Amino acid sequence: MGEARYRKRMSRSDPRLYVPASEIAFAEGQTVPLPLGQAHYLGNVMRQGVGSAVCVFNERDGEWGAEIAALKKDKGSVLLHRCERPPAPTDGVELLFAPLKRDATELVIRMGTELGVTRFRPVVTERTNTHRLNLERLSVIATEAAEQCERLDVPEILPPESLRVVLAEWPDDRPLFAALERRPGEDAAVQAAALLIGPEGGFSEAEVELLRRHAAVHALSLGPLVLRAETAVCAGLSRLAARAEDAARG
Repeated sequence: MGEARYRKRMSRSDPRLYVPASEIAFAEGQTVPLPLGQAHYLGNVMRQGVGSAVCVFNERDGEWGAEIAALKKDKGSVLLHRCERPPAPTDGVELLFAPLKRDATELVIRMGTELGVTRFRPVVTERTNTHRLNLERLSVIATEAAEQCERLDVPEILPPESLRVVLAEWPDDRPLFAALERRPGEDAAVQAAALLIGPEGGFSEAEVELLRRHAAVHALSLGPLVLRAETAVCAGLSRLAARAEDAARG
């Protein structure tokens, strides 16, 4: 019923913007300033003006129907009308992945956001080809993906860490599913808290042994074919989502 009301009031043609939670709580009749860059986007990219309908959202306040109240160069504000969807955290998993070349890493962030990743944790493995990430740009990509796919939050992106360090600190009671090439996955009823995808070329034998010995790690099979790392991310997230749905159905 609530979702039908949302579809009726909101138009898919309305720009949808992420406005981070601040000291100004969303409320009917409240005017909220837009983040830097949003005014430029609305006026010069979307060709919107004062009075145009928009919707704004964040993880604390949910999604609100609004209209542009002011728009000038790189500054602007919106007038809030009503809450269309209450806040609701995305039901997904944390993604641990070895950084890839720039375009591939950006694709992982975009697809992962659309597939419900709650947090991205880049991990440096023995065969990782790149150790440098533009976290600011990746955050922008995650935000744009959240705006487009209609989720109500934007996943966090952590700085890269060594896989060995991450595993040493990983709790035994937090299930981590690892995609291991040419190794059968466990047919376990346990539900994943996180997914680990290795680098192009796969994990080293030492890393595989380290994963095997960790109490929280479960193997996840992605089929008999060797997948590109970014493809493995999509396949792994879809596989875990299907497992969660099957468990929910009983």
